[in-house]
Amino acid sequence: MSTEIPLPYAGLRVLDISQGIAGPYCAHILWQQGADVIKIEPPAGDWIRFVGVKKNEHSALAIQFNAGKQALALDARVEAGKKILFDLAMQADVIVQNFRPGAAERMGIGYAALSKLKPDLVYVSISGYGPDGPYADAAATDSVMQADSGLMFTNQDAQGTPRRLGMLAADVITGLYASQGAATALYQRLARKLGAHVEVSLFEACAAFQGSCFLEQAIAGERPFGAVSAPNAVFATADGNISILVLNDEQFGRLCAALNRPEWLADPKFASNTLRMQNRAALYADMIEQVLEHPTAHWDALFKEHDVLHAPVRDYNGVLNHPQSLHLDMVQQLEQAGVGTLPYIGLPTHPFHRQVRSAPRIGENSMQILMQAGMEASQIEQLIADGVVLQANL
Repeated sequence: MSTEIPLPYAGLRVLDISQGIAGPYCAHILWQQGADVIKIEPPAGDWIRFVGVKKNEHSALAIQFNAGKQALALDARVEAGKKILFDLAMQADVIVQNFRPGAAERMGIGYAALSKLKPDLVYVSISGYGPDGPYADAAATDSVMQADSGLMFTNQDAQGTPRRLGMLAADVITGLYASQGAATALYQRLARKLGAHVEVSLFEACAAFQGSCFLEQAIAGERPFGAVSAPNAVFATADGNISILVLNDEQFGRLCAALNRPEWLADPKFASNTLRMQNRAALYADMIEQVLEHPTAHWDALFKEHDVLHAPVRDYNGVLNHPQSLHLDMVQQLEQAGVGTLPYIGLPTHPFHRQVRSAPRIGENSMQILMQAGMEASQIEQLIADGVVLQANL
């Protein structure tokens, strides 16, 4: 669902000099809310362009987190490239970077240097473990961070084996927190005419995301795993799977009615949640056998009729075609150049997000960006000839 009303960040200039997911996602969220975002990447491209599922010049990850941006391919290792980067930084309202600690300062675009010249600058730094400390220079990929921050520990299986979450959760979580920090800084900028240096690390973001888990362990003396009520599990149906959940005695009564099992209500083994947890093996054995007799649609309709907490276990096509997804107009159709029509799911906050646009190729907008920044066409052509700037074929 998108809107045609003026977006809150319309006219805001964002310089995204980050790579991967966390930084680009932060900048992309600002784009969805109206900002103009320039993505600067080396001539070889942001490394995320070449990770995961790819088609032509685009990966699914690069599309999702860079849609709508303009792209400038720039070699910032040489002096001419550094000067262009500095000049663009001085024209920006927001800068998003995820270099290792100290790298931005060595390039002359650290917050301290830029804020002296532009006091109202909002500057977002994303790192693995923070700007200093014993782990400041440690590599921090998503899998490393899921292991080091407790996410894998939280996601243990029934046998106690830690498992990686099946998506790049650490990066996405950090991008969300970073965008919230940028929004807070932008409010301060508006209210008090002050800029800010927002610092976010993957390590802290992942820990914050799991905050209640740390509290549970502190209160219980150990981290509890698994369901806290019974039944509370996924059961196979005749043609799929369905999640069934009971949280209290009243809900258990509704489940008994739906399954036509009045004898469960009179069974002392199931008289409370504590007892149902202790005897869930027997309870589940009966449920497994019964639920397997009919397809998912049968149970979905029956459980809705009896107000039983449940949901079919859907694959991605099932989610895209979910009746509520269709009602909310949740999925936009992204016409991605060089790839085709793709389903795109943007911000879930209404009404402040825009209609998605194609993600850029490497250097797709290089000449346009530099001309808008005040450079002459002849200067740009020389930079392209010298290999400082790459312009994609138009």
